[in-house]
Amino acid sequence: MNKAQFKELFELSEDERIELGQELLDSAHAEELPPLTAEQKAEIDRRIEEHERDPSSAIPWEEVRAWLWSRRK
Repeated sequence: MNKAQFKELFELSEDERIELGQELLDSAHAEELPPLTAEQKAEIDRRIEEHERDPSSAIPWEEVRAWLWSRRK
C-alpha cells in the first residue's frame, strides 16, 4: 500500500476507520495470528472460570465500549 492510499484511509471518519480496522481484524485467520503465551492462556482460563462462577458479574459489550470511548475524549 502506498502513501497516497494511507492518506486516503486517514481521511475516513473515525467511525469508518474503526469499522475498517474491525473488518481487517475479523479477516485474519486464526492460523495467521501469533500463538498465545502460557500466561495469556492462563488468564483466559481464569476469566472463563470467574464468569462461570458468577455470570451476573459480566458487563455487556455495549457498556464496556461506551466506557472505553468516554475515556478517550
